[in-house]
This record gives sequence, C-alpha cells and structure tokens, in this order.
Amino acid sequence: MSRNYKFQNPEGWYFVSFATVYWLSVFTRRIYKDCIVEHLKFCIEEKGMVLGAWIIMSNHIHLIFSAKENNPQRLLQSFKSSTAKELIELIKRHPQESKRERYIWFMELAAKRNATTQNKMQFWQHHNKPIELWSNKAIQKNLDYLHYNPVESGEVAEPEHYLYSSAIDYVGGKGMLEVNLMV
Repeated sequence: MSRNYKFQNPEGWYFVSFATVYWLSVFTRRIYKDCIVEHLKFCIEEKGMVLGAWIIMSNHIHLIFSAKENNPQRLLQSFKSSTAKELIELIKRHPQESKRERYIWFMELAAKRNATTQNKMQFWQHHNKPIELWSNKAIQKNLDYLHYNPVESGEVAEPEHYLYSSAIDYVGGKGMLEVNLMV
C-alpha cells in the first residue's frame, strides 16, 4: 500500500477516491451520473483502463482500476479533466438545474482559491489518494468499502441494488460497465 498516496507502481491495481469541490452533491441527477458512466466506457474502450470496481455517490466517486499502458496517473488526470469540462457545461445548460448558481459560485470560488488551476471553474478536488491494492485481503477490504457506500448512506438495503455501481457484477449480474472481477 502506498503511504504517500502516489501511483508508485505503474502496473498496479489502485483504489482511488475523488470528490467534487466543497463536496457538492452534484450526482443527484441521472444526466450527471450518466456522463461519468460514458467517460468510464470511453476510458475502458479507448484509453486502456481496466476497471475492477466503481461507484458514483452524490458527491464523490470510488474506482478500483489499473492501466494497460502503465499510466494510471495520466489516465485518471485525463478522466477528471474531461469529465469536469463536460459536467460544468451540463450544469450550465440543464434546464431544470435548480442549484446551477450555487454550483457555479462554488466552482468559481474553488478555482480562485487554487493557485495551480488556470481555469475559471474547478469541478473536482485535486487529490485522489491512490492506494495500491497489493493483496487479496486489501482488494476485498476496498471492494466491500466501495460497494457498501450506498448501504451505509441508507440509499439501498443491498449493494447490488444500487444502479451506479459494480456491485451487481460481483453477485453474478451485469452492470452498466465492463468490469474485471477481482475476487
């Protein structure tokens, strides 16, 4: 496990978590979650992402993945950059987005407070906390944590009932994305 939260082993499997700025609960609308799913599909099909597990919660995402081209950091940066651009545009254009002004205000504030960004808006927090999964025990622990998120938050009674997750794949069903089962 990486103690410094860096992608030390380019061939490894990683558990990553990343959240919206100020933990904004953006992913309460299907259109925004579907955007994430489409970008994950693209990363799997075109960028060499190997997805072991995933979940989209209201304000954060967890992934377990590896990179075929041994570039997990670059792959994740590309994913976050492309989703941020599209999600900001979706929020601006969505006709029924009642929190548009609030989201934009917080994204502009985050960009102003961040010396490293040159964008006018920041969607994602910058840290990802990648943890290399180097044993079956570590894999199982992180799979359980990831899949039980919506159970712990009271959204579903069983992990496999949560649509925007790979939990269904781990009980013999077929989810929204191609997942390489890890256990």
